[in-house]
Amino acid sequence: MISDPKISDPNLPFASDATRVGELQSPAEASVPAVPVSRRSPSTARLWLRRVGVLLFVFLCATLGVMLMILPWRPEWSDNPLLLPYPTLRAIVASGFARGVSTGLGVLNVWIGFWEAIQYQEE
Repeated sequence: MISDPKISDPNLPFASDATRVGELQSPAEASVPAVPVSRRSPSTARLWLRRVGVLLFVFLCATLGVMLMILPWRPEWSDNPLLLPYPTLRAIVASGFARGVSTGLGVLNVWIGFWEAIQYQEE
């Protein structure tokens, strides 16, 4: 078997045919020529679709979060007709712990929505 000098040893992942440390390249860099990549700007439709998607996500998170913060403290939360046949489940849902967990999830949901709005950047 003939040894090719351009093939590096698989036990040396960053080895190449360079002899000095400053000239070492990864195998991916060695096989791809250094050509600058031109980034195309996204089309107007794609940009507006992304904006509307982020807006809907923020609106959904904020709405769901506010509902989860307010609804557990309303009488409809524990006087729910779906819970009437299950008194044990009704007692659990009416407990302060379940209401607090729901309120905490609501705060988290509002936080996620506004964080996504703050972190939004156009390309």
